[in-house]
Amino acid sequence: MDTDAVAVLVSTAAAGSLSAAARRLGITPMVATRRLAALERDLGVRLMQRTTRSISLTPEGEAFLPFAEALIEGEEAGRAILRSATASASGLLRVSAPAAFGRKIVTPVIPELLRGNPQLRIDLELTDKVVDIVSTGADLAIRIAKLRDNSLIAHRLAANPRVLCAAPGYLAERGVPVTLDDLGRHECLALTGVTHWTFLVDGNERRARISGRFSASSIEGLLEACVGGAGIALLATWNVRDELQRGTLVTVPLGAAVPEALSIWAVYPTARLVLPKLRVFVSALEAALSQ
Repeated sequence: MDTDAVAVLVSTAAAGSLSAAARRLGITPMVATRRLAALERDLGVRLMQRTTRSISLTPEGEAFLPFAEALIEGEEAGRAILRSATASASGLLRVSAPAAFGRKIVTPVIPELLRGNPQLRIDLELTDKVVDIVSTGADLAIRIAKLRDNSLIAHRLAANPRVLCAAPGYLAERGVPVTLDDLGRHECLALTGVTHWTFLVDGNERRARISGRFSASSIEGLLEACVGGAGIALLATWNVRDELQRGTLVTVPLGAAVPEALSIWAVYPTARLVLPKLRVFVSALEAALSQ
């Protein structure tokens, strides 16, 4: 069985179109169409139903897809095992990361990765949306959260401690909150749609209702507004390290109330960490976070 043809089936099922699958595989749509047709001839069944506007798996295609995915994954893993452990990574690595984290943490490690691995290419998508890495064909996504999707393979990279912070000028004007209840009297800068911040108090979870006149769809927007004196924000320490060192922001401790703990995760659609391109990327990211 031609694994190149099987790869077309798997990619088409994930992407929803032959043209998108062709782009992902680096081939022309005509080649993709021919390979899929050849696979159907080889198996003696129609795997995909085509119309002028859409393409979808037939019942036979649905039944065959898990075996096709396992075949492609097995080939990738087999090739990786045959490479030397010191071999440089190669191929295209598709990564999705939150915008602020990607700019401050991920992007700085990329130049050295590319210098050390001449055959490696990286496509980094910076977005604060939760990307469906299965349908988009991403190799991994960085997520900062409590993970709930058990269908994905997750590798914990580091803790993600957060702090309440504000500009000194804001605190001088509005006063310094001392307890969680005090937050209700302050301008709280939160992501769009967020109405509560979660804290741990003596080991117990407590949700504090917040309000404010400014919200944003991105962490970067909140950080800039916070530095400008618009209010109090709950931000990751990696994101405010420079501002805290310069004194443009200061932390706002609330006694025994500690912001809810989150973690930074590398999330994969399948167990692909054996691939050198993933292994070197994750290792570089872990090293950066350890600093």
